[in-house]
Amino acid sequence: MSEEKKEELTQEEVLEQEVQSEVVVEETPKEETLEDEIAKLEAQLKESEDKYLRVHADFENIKKRLEREKYQAIDYASEKFAKDLLAPIDSLEMALQSANVSLDAAELLGKLKEGIELTIKNFNSTFEKHNISKIETDGEFDPNVHNAVMQVDSENHESGQIVSELQKGYMLKDRLLRPSMVSIAN
Repeated sequence: MSEEKKEELTQEEVLEQEVQSEVVVEETPKEETLEDEIAKLEAQLKESEDKYLRVHADFENIKKRLEREKYQAIDYASEKFAKDLLAPIDSLEMALQSANVSLDAAELLGKLKEGIELTIKNFNSTFEKHNISKIETDGEFDPNVHNAVMQVDSENHESGQIVSELQKGYMLKDRLLRPSMVSIAN
């Protein structure tokens, strides 16, 4: 081989070695950069998983709390109504106590009547406060709110009209609590 060719080969080898060393130098930062990026992504994944677990735990806690509050609301829904019924019970107890007082019969009867009227008034005001209303029994029979237990002959009423109310009926808002028990004309 000629000297020139040897020199060329040598120069080419040197250039190749330089290129390879540059490539090695360049690959090293890329590898470190990829490893750093992998570590960074793993940290973000771990952080996201942690956030997810915390949010899920919070959701489960809220769900349990709402369920517990729902059952408490159901259990104590009638508490206000029960408190309002205490006044009529107090009136009845006072009426019983007044029966033990030594009064003549006419005076005692008047006091008992007054106590019963007061009790009924207390019940009616409690019912009104809680949207419980009496079913009207004037006029035509309505099978949705009236219960006909007998038919009677009446000259003053047309057939199918209510003659008399035997037991009062009540509604809670739009829901029937108890139908009115009535007699209707033939």
